[in-house]
Amino acid sequence: MDWKEILRRRIATPNNGPNKKKSEQELKDEEMDLFTKYYSEWKGGRKNTNEFYKTIPRFYYRLPAEDEVLLQKLREESRAVFLQRKSRELLDNEELQNLWFLLDKHQTPPMIGEEAMINYENFLTVGEKAGPKCKQFFTAKVFAKLLHTDSYGRISIMQFFNYVMRKGDSFSLYLNSLSGNQVGFQSVLL
Repeated sequence: MDWKEILRRRIATPNNGPNKKKSEQELKDEEMDLFTKYYSEWKGGRKNTNEFYKTIPRFYYRLPAEDEVLLQKLREESRAVFLQRKSRELLDNEELQNLWFLLDKHQTPPMIGEEAMINYENFLTVGEKAGPKCKQFFTAKVFAKLLHTDSYGRISIMQFFNYVMRKGDSFSLYLNSLSGNQVGFQSVLL
């Protein structure tokens, strides 16, 4: 190529002015297109490995407006059914006494002072015998939460029983505060 032709091209396309800005914009657009292309390929490649990620569950549902009476009634009824189901899961006095009897019967020697202890095997045995309502309390997570520095890997029966009582009482408080039942609320506190 000769110098004259190169100079003519250079003069025909000046570096400053609107043409240069347009070329920068074009470069940015091209860069964005490439980024979008490569990102979608990368993301698309990951999506194809598992079909579960294509549908994202909905976590928030807006509250019904005041003029949507049917939706409000539906919400109240579903809440009442939920609270009834949860209240049936609460342990009554007889079931709590039975649980205490089973825990005391299956305690693991040696005792520390006057505190009765139970190991994990007996813990699971009591969980099977206690019934379906108590099953939620007899998990490895609960046992590990209550496990402290016992050299035999046991938990205190009293601490476990208090844990069960607190879980029931906290839900009873919640249930009575929602229903507005002052007498029931006071009976839980006393």
